[in-house]
Amino acid sequence: MKKGRVALDLLESNLLRHNPLNDPGDRILPVYLPPSYDIGSTEYPWVVCLAGFTGSGRSWFNFQAWIPSIDERMDRLIAEGMPEMVLVFPDCFTRYGGSQYLDSIAVGAYRSYIIEEILPFVEQRFRVRRDRRFRGVMGKSSGGYGAITMAMDHPGLFSAVACHSGDMYFEYAYTQEFPAAQRKLEKMGGLSQFLKRFDEFPKTGKDDHAVLDLIAMSACYSPNPNTLPHLFDLPFEEWTGRMREDVWARWKKHDPVEIVKQNGKSLKEFGLVYLDCGRRDEFALDMGARMFCAELAKQGIGHQYEEFEDGHFNIQYRYDVSLRKMAEYFQRSG
Repeated sequence: MKKGRVALDLLESNLLRHNPLNDPGDRILPVYLPPSYDIGSTEYPWVVCLAGFTGSGRSWFNFQAWIPSIDERMDRLIAEGMPEMVLVFPDCFTRYGGSQYLDSIAVGAYRSYIIEEILPFVEQRFRVRRDRRFRGVMGKSSGGYGAITMAMDHPGLFSAVACHSGDMYFEYAYTQEFPAAQRKLEKMGGLSQFLKRFDEFPKTGKDDHAVLDLIAMSACYSPNPNTLPHLFDLPFEEWTGRMREDVWARWKKHDPVEIVKQNGKSLKEFGLVYLDCGRRDEFALDMGARMFCAELAKQGIGHQYEEFEDGHFNIQYRYDVSLRKMAEYFQRSG
């Protein structure tokens, strides 16, 4: 079986330099190049692949028992007859675990980083097609969220999008973890004390994930320049746990189930809009996906939605479906 290769370039970012969390401004950008890349002059369709929460570009290549890495998966799919593509893996990891691929004064300009720095860099550095008809974006979980919102907000950049178990309908996706997060923060002495001790915190248990998720999402969805020093508002009162409706309303403006009501029409010109989710998703994201797709149907926007018998984790096998669909769509596009 012929194999592709992974190029690792250091991308020096002006947008991420001096970010509020003091995260690295220079990031490694992995790019998968298909088997025929080094033996010709072909220009390839390409897909921006967004990792889930706590993931980075290099996460796609980590060893996991019985789960092939993305380059191994691509090599196999191409050997089975799938048309070749280039894949690009941005690193948008932050101190809090992720950026939701948004611009936030509390985290950094990660959406602009992808659009204004990564996309031009890839087009200059690699032989990829420059027409939006041959450019897609995909991801899972927070990466799925980033993919579908970026597609709606910036339709001129892509013509294909795949969202695997993306964060949607925040009432179900996030609020179930709020009580555990509130109790963990109280145990640690409150948000300010927690953030002071952040680097010594183990970040391993279920309750740990709840508070990390809360902090990361708050930094992305409800930044506030007046809330010093951390620059974001929590969606509930620290002591009582009572929801803060004004902050929650700011969160909801970022919910794809709400965004699609205004921006869903942006997807009308897409050649491929694909979503899937497991019927046993631990964050009830299948329900959010159904709501999202119901709105697409209401607006008469073509899309494909599939459910499968599984939960939220270790579902990389679903990439076989989306990658094939994208590659075949690009091939039909000429």
